[in-house]
Amino acid sequence: MNQIMQVKGLVAFPITIDPSVWIFDDRKKTSEEIFALTQSESDLEAYTKEVSKHWDRELLEGAHLPEKAAGKKFKKQEIITGTFYMPLAPFIKNAEPLKEAEQIVIQSAEKELTYPLSVVDDMVLLFCKNGKPLTDSGPIHLFFKNKGIDQTPLTSITGFELT
Repeated sequence: MNQIMQVKGLVAFPITIDPSVWIFDDRKKTSEEIFALTQSESDLEAYTKEVSKHWDRELLEGAHLPEKAAGKKFKKQEIITGTFYMPLAPFIKNAEPLKEAEQIVIQSAEKELTYPLSVVDDMVLLFCKNGKPLTDSGPIHLFFKNKGIDQTPLTSITGFELT
């Protein structure tokens, strides 16, 4: 099965994408990050609370150096066993859609589905499940953030075309 896919059509720069290297990409996200329920507080409030906790802890306990080795081990374990998604929007934006591009055609082994280009921000690509690449129906599965984790994804994707 070919792991390399193309973004082509009405774009300034046709690009190829290789999901097998996304495990090293910092843009990858877990299902908890992608399909989280709407947050009740703003990002600024959450940041302020986190900084306040940290400040209070330092005042009471004194400053502590972070344990670097433990963090690295956890990160390695997370990569080995994790399930990860990649947003599609950065790849489409890097290809620079032309002004006349209005739709994205998702090409798969079974069918082609067409969506308005405006929904690309809601599309995420599952590329790694339980630490393993998707080989049977992969290399990626397409999900929509707003439909939740229980949706049936589009599988066996072979490429993307802007029309």
